[in-house]
Amino acid sequence: MQIIPQALRLMRLWVTAGLAVLFLAGCNDMDAWQRSMLYHPQPARLAGETLTLPVDGATLSISVRSRPGAPALLYFGGNAEDVSGTRPQLARLFPDHALYLMHYRSYGQSTGEPSEAALHADARVLYEHVRRDHAEIKVVGRSLGSGVAARLASEQAVARLALVTPYDSIENVAVDLYPWLPVRWLIRDRFDSAAVAGRISAPTTLIAAEHDTLIRPERTVQLATHFQPGVARSVVVPGAHHNDIGAHPAYERALEEALR
Repeated sequence: MQIIPQALRLMRLWVTAGLAVLFLAGCNDMDAWQRSMLYHPQPARLAGETLTLPVDGATLSISVRSRPGAPALLYFGGNAEDVSGTRPQLARLFPDHALYLMHYRSYGQSTGEPSEAALHADARVLYEHVRRDHAEIKVVGRSLGSGVAARLASEQAVARLALVTPYDSIENVAVDLYPWLPVRWLIRDRFDSAAVAGRISAPTTLIAAEHDTLIRPERTVQLATHFQPGVARSVVVPGAHHNDIGAHPAYERALEEALR
């Protein structure tokens, strides 16, 4: 009479052990591969003017459209974006601006390995370089790059800031995507935009995609609450998803208005 209960207990033990092994394997994979999950380097597919910028431990390639003395626009792209492909759209929308689009480390012709610390440091180097020739600097960050742009705008004087599909933190984005893992214990690159938003004084526009399933709308809503009153406004592009927002006319109108 005791054989069946004992067998059930043994079965539950094996199932629990198996789930524990799978859980630990998932944790190990995330710890080992999280940066390869976060950064997806892309080659530069479009030829054009470039700037080579030496930084600590690497050399950056910057896609450029020169306009000496004009207002400058700094652009920080998404984690799988070739920013050389974004330059034609920005050149069309902002014909009177100089453009500087940063290829992160290991993206395009840039060398080195990307990390949160490296991207923030590289953004500061680019800003200092651009400031020598341009009195007015505006900043755009998309997706991953919204965290780079927000941190830069919290530290340096910028005229305007536009954050496209932004988040309060990459940590919270990862929690949304992997709720079964102890993300907060494991994550290294947090990109905590909410923590720096209160220090941003430049007029800021948050541009979200209505149907974004990668950076969920609540992440943008939460970010907006951390700005000082009157600094940031939010725009939602109807019908847009995370990856196609740039193709929507409403996005272009919002970006032009944000940076005019």
